[in-house]
Amino acid sequence: MKYDVIIIGAGVGGMTAALNALRGGKSCLILEKENVGGQIANSPRVENIPGTKEISGQEFSDKLFEQIDALGCKFELEDVLEVSKNGNEFIVKTNYNTYESLVVIIATGSKHRKIGVPREDELVGKGISYCAVCDGAFYNGEDVAIIGDANTALQYALLQANTSPKVYLLTLFNKFFADDILVKRVLEKKNIIVEHNLNLIELVGKNEISSIKLEDTKTHEIKEFNVKCCFICVGQIPDNNRFKNIVDLDKQGYIIANELCETKTSGLYAIGDCRVKKMRQVITACSDGAIAAIQATNYINSL
Repeated sequence: MKYDVIIIGAGVGGMTAALNALRGGKSCLILEKENVGGQIANSPRVENIPGTKEISGQEFSDKLFEQIDALGCKFELEDVLEVSKNGNEFIVKTNYNTYESLVVIIATGSKHRKIGVPREDELVGKGISYCAVCDGAFYNGEDVAIIGDANTALQYALLQANTSPKVYLLTLFNKFFADDILVKRVLEKKNIIVEHNLNLIELVGKNEISSIKLEDTKTHEIKEFNVKCCFICVGQIPDNNRFKNIVDLDKQGYIIANELCETKTSGLYAIGDCRVKKMRQVITACSDGAIAAIQATNYINSL
């Protein structure tokens, strides 16, 4: 199966790349192993998209998918295992099929970073979660904890405050690294209890969480919080090792690409959260997608 452009990842960056490639007259296939929209689909409220006062991440993702679907974009739920290049053609192997294309755009985003506390993997789905939008409803009426200090953690705290009697927002440092408007909203919520300088050290409970223990990084006092769920929001990490044969990675595993989203391999582009960049937001992922698709269209036309 041959296409002009294959895009790996159906986040907003990948779908924006498809939109521009399709408008440039190129056939396009998106390969995605999980869900349309990527990380932003889990955000209950997005307020930094120009021209849109407020929209949920899921709704924004759905609208974008409908847009590219109407233009004829092909979509497959498959996990890409390997990308190689033979002459002017790329060979993309998935867990089900092998595809060929003239251009590949990597838009794999990033995945949840684990905090590294003992039994973390064992208790996923039993009181450990990385997504309040996905799992928050299971804990309606229960006290919960959220560990993190950036936008996602604060958004999750505000979401859970609607249904949980107490939401403990616990941070490792002594301040937030979030938008001022979110910090203001969190501090105004009476049932969100904020505590700083705490490091998670233990998950208590046999088959599911009954409480969590944290150590004060200043006094070394141990504090215990009786909660049914602990949402861990401590950032993202890239998932790019499968591409290291064809791209350069930095020490953290992000793909090295220039401002035109070009990698060291001609015809191969990297966009959004998976590449080295200082700003990772919805709008910058969309910008990368547009840039890469236009560059890709020009590249194909020059072959």
